[in-house]
Amino acid sequence: MSDSWQGPGARDPQGPSTGSGWGQQARPSEQGQQPDRAPRQGRQQPYPARDARQQPYQGHPQEQHAYAHPPRQHVHPPRQHVHPHPHPPEQAHQAEPRTESAERAEAPEAQTAAPETAAPEVDAETSGSRRQARRRARGKDGVRDGARDGARRRRRRRGGLLKVVAFCVVTAVGSLILLRGNELLDRLGTSTAPDKAAETPAAPEPPDPGRVLQVIAHPDDDLYFMNPDLRYSISAGSPVTSVYLTSGEADGINAGSAKAATTKPDKPAYAEARQNGIRAAYAKMATGDRGSPWTRTVVPTKGGGHAEVDVLMAKPQVNLVWLQLREAGTVYETAPNSLHGLWDGKIPRLDSMLASGTPVKQPFSYSKDQVVQTLVGILEQYRPTTVRSQDPTPGRYPGTKRYTDHQDHFYGARFVQLATAAYAKDVTDRPHFAVQNYAGYINGSLPSALDPDEAKEKLDILGTYAWLDRQNHCNSPAGCGDLKISDQPGGNRWSDSINYARGTSTNWLTSDAQQGLWAFKVLDGQVAVWHRAGPAGRWKGPDLLPGTGMDPGVSTVPLADGRTAVFGTRTSFGAKPTDYRREVVHAVQKQPGAEQFTEWQSLGTPETADENWTSDISAPGVSVDGTGQLAAYVRDGAAGLRGRVQQPDGSWGPWEKYGGTDLHGSPATATDGAGRRMVFAATSKSVVGWTQPTPGAPLGQVTATGLPDTTLPLTADGREGGVRLWFRKPGSGNVRTALITGEGGLKVSQMTDLGGLQGFGSVTASGHLLAGRTAGGQLGSEAGSGRPWERSPLLFVGAPSSTMTGKGLVSLAVVGLDARLYVTSSADVPNAHLAPWQPVGPRNAPPSLPSPVSPTSPASGPAPAAP
Repeated sequence: MSDSWQGPGARDPQGPSTGSGWGQQARPSEQGQQPDRAPRQGRQQPYPARDARQQPYQGHPQEQHAYAHPPRQHVHPPRQHVHPHPHPPEQAHQAEPRTESAERAEAPEAQTAAPETAAPEVDAETSGSRRQARRRARGKDGVRDGARDGARRRRRRRGGLLKVVAFCVVTAVGSLILLRGNELLDRLGTSTAPDKAAETPAAPEPPDPGRVLQVIAHPDDDLYFMNPDLRYSISAGSPVTSVYLTSGEADGINAGSAKAATTKPDKPAYAEARQNGIRAAYAKMATGDRGSPWTRTVVPTKGGGHAEVDVLMAKPQVNLVWLQLREAGTVYETAPNSLHGLWDGKIPRLDSMLASGTPVKQPFSYSKDQVVQTLVGILEQYRPTTVRSQDPTPGRYPGTKRYTDHQDHFYGARFVQLATAAYAKDVTDRPHFAVQNYAGYINGSLPSALDPDEAKEKLDILGTYAWLDRQNHCNSPAGCGDLKISDQPGGNRWSDSINYARGTSTNWLTSDAQQGLWAFKVLDGQVAVWHRAGPAGRWKGPDLLPGTGMDPGVSTVPLADGRTAVFGTRTSFGAKPTDYRREVVHAVQKQPGAEQFTEWQSLGTPETADENWTSDISAPGVSVDGTGQLAAYVRDGAAGLRGRVQQPDGSWGPWEKYGGTDLHGSPATATDGAGRRMVFAATSKSVVGWTQPTPGAPLGQVTATGLPDTTLPLTADGREGGVRLWFRKPGSGNVRTALITGEGGLKVSQMTDLGGLQGFGSVTASGHLLAGRTAGGQLGSEAGSGRPWERSPLLFVGAPSSTMTGKGLVSLAVVGLDARLYVTSSADVPNAHLAPWQPVGPRNAPPSLPSPVSPTSPASGPAPAAP
C-alpha cells in the first residue's frame, strides 16, 4: 500500500468508489486549487508563481506528491533550538586540535630544516605568511631565542594536556564510554599509524526534529488539548500536519450566547468559519500574521472521497487536511450518524458535510474501512515520526456513567488506532513512529498544568480562532472564526492545561548488573528495545519485540534474580465493535542481560466490558518488594486502584480492589528501605497512598497524604529510607518533592519546592539528577542541589527516563520527535554537568525523503460546537 498515493495527477483504474488511494484524478474544473480568500499583496512566495485556479499544488518538485513537504531549506529550524551537541559545526571546526605535522611546520626548527613541501598537511600560502609574520616580529637575531621559547611552550602545553587527560580519565571515563561506546570499539581495531581523516573530527549530524501528524475530531481540538505541544513543534520548524476528521458543523449557529437565538442556522457556513479560524490560528503560530495566505487544494483520498489540503505559503511545512465528515452533534447521547455510529455498525456509511468555502464540490460517504484507509493513505504520504491523537479510552463519570469526553474525540482516536496498526503492518518503506495521546474534557476538572505565560500564549491563539475582533480579515461571508466560543475562548479551563493520556512513565530506561543500559519505548505499535552491553559495549536497536497493539508508554522493573520485566497495556479490536479491549501485558528477560524476552503474557483487565467504562484503565505501575514479590497496579474506569500480585509459584492472583476515589492518571509505586511497597495516585485535590505494613503483606488502606493539589504525573523512587515523590506545582510548572515513610503508616516530610523552568509533565529523578519538560517543550535538567536548571535543545515524546549506571554515573534518555533514542550522562557528584546528547542508531527516515525536520464540554444554550 505504500505506493497507493501517487499525487493528484495519477489515475485509479477501479474508479472513485473503490479507489486505492490519493492517486485518483481530480477534475480541474470542479476540484481545483483555491488560494486563501485574502492573499497578502507583495509577499514573497516560497514557490514559483502560478495560477492557483488552474494548477493543483504539486508539493515537493521531486516527488510530485500532493501531501509532500517542501525541500530541506524551507523547514530546518534554527540550529540552536534542535542541535544535539553543545556547539554548531563551525565552532567544532574552530576547536579542532592541531596535528603534530602542523606544529612542526610552524616551528622555527622545521622552517630551517625542511622545505615547505615537507609538510603537505599545511597550506603552503598560509604557512608562508605565518613564517613571514613571525620573522618580522622577532628579527634575524631572535630566531634561536624564539625556537627555545617555542620548545618550552610546547613542553608546557604537553604537560598541561597530560594533567587534563588524567583528570578526564578519572572523572568522566564512564560518561565517555556511555556516549561513544561504538566509536571507541571501532577505533580499537584500527592501526596506530596516523590517519589524517581520523585527526579531523566529523561534523556533527544535522538536526532532525521529526515530522508530526495530528489527527483530531473537530476544528479546535488541537488548540484546546494539544497545545502548547503544537506551537512548540511549529516554532522548532518541524513539518506539522493536522487532520480534521469532521467538519464540526454542530447546529450551524456561528454566534455567541447573546445572539444565538436570533442567528439563522447554516451548517456549511459555520463549518467554513471554523476552518477560517483554524487557518488564522496556525498562520499566527507559524508567522505571527493571522492573515498569512494559504494554498487550498483538492486531493482524492484512499477511501474514495476527496480531502481539502491547505498549505501555508510562508511556511509550507505547515499543512491542514480537512476530511469533512459529519460530527455527532452531541457529547454522549446516541447519534447514529456519527463516527461512533459508524464504528458500532449502526450505519453502513457516514456522509460528508462540506464547508461552504471548500474547493471540494462532490459529496461523498465513507464506510468504516474507508475511513481507516483514508487515514492510512495520509500516513503513507506524510510518513510521520510522531503521531498525535486524542484519548481512545477516556472513561465515564462514576455517578452518571456519561462519557468524560466527546464521543467524536475518542471514537475518532479509535479510528486512528486502527489506521496506525494497518500502516505499521502493511507499509514497510517508512520510518518508525511514536504515538502520543492527549486527554480531553477531563482537563477542566484537574489542577492547571501550565504556568501563566504558557496559558496566556495558548489563550491568545484560541482568541484568534474565536475571531474576537470581528474584523473580516479572511474576506469570507461565513466569518473568520468560531463565534460560538467567543464568550469564553478558554473553554472549561482547557486553556490552562495539557495532559498526556498515556506515556507518562519515567522508568523505561534501566541498567543491569554489568552496567549495561536498556531502553524500552513503543514504536509502530510494538515495544522497541535499545541495548548497550556493559559500560563500553555497542548500542543496538531499535529492535521491535514481537507482538502488536501496544499502547504508548511502558514501565520496567528489575527482578530479584537480575532479569528485567517490561509492563504495558495492549489494545485489541476483535471481529465485532464490542470486542474492543485494553489489557495489561508483560514480558520478562529469559536470562539476566539476555536480549531475548518471553512472549507477552496477559494479566487481563479489571474491566468487564468496553461498554461499562470504555476500557479506561491506566498504564500499570510496577514494583518488587523486599521479599521479591512482584505486583502491578492500575487505575480502573471507576477511578479506584486495582492490582494483581505474583504468587511464589509464578502465577498471578486476581484483580484486587484497594479503594480510592477520584484517582487520575497512572499510579506510581516504589519500595522503601525496609522493603515495603508503597503506591501513590493523584486526585483532583491531593495525593493518596497505600503501603504494606511489612514486606510480603497485602497493601493497607488508602491514606490521605495531606499533600497539596498537584498536576497529574507522579514519580516515585525509593531513597533516604522511604519513598520520595516528585510532582509539579499547579499553575507554575515548578518541581516539588516530598519524602514518604511507612513505619507506622504513611507519613509525609521534607515538602520542598525545587523551582525549575516551568513546563509540564513527568519529572525523572536518579541520583543527583532531575529532568523534565520545560516551557518551550525542551528538556530541562538540574544536575545538583542548588544548581540552576539547564535547558537542552531536544523536543521529545512522552516522558524522559533516567537510571543509575553503576555507583557513580547517572544516565538520562528521551525519544525525540523523530522517534529516535537520545542519551546522555553525568557523574553523580556535585557540580556535575550533562555530557552532550548522542543519538542512538541510524537516522529515522527513508533515504528517498528529504532530511526531516520535525497539530467542549457543551456550554449552556442550543447545540454548541464540539471542540
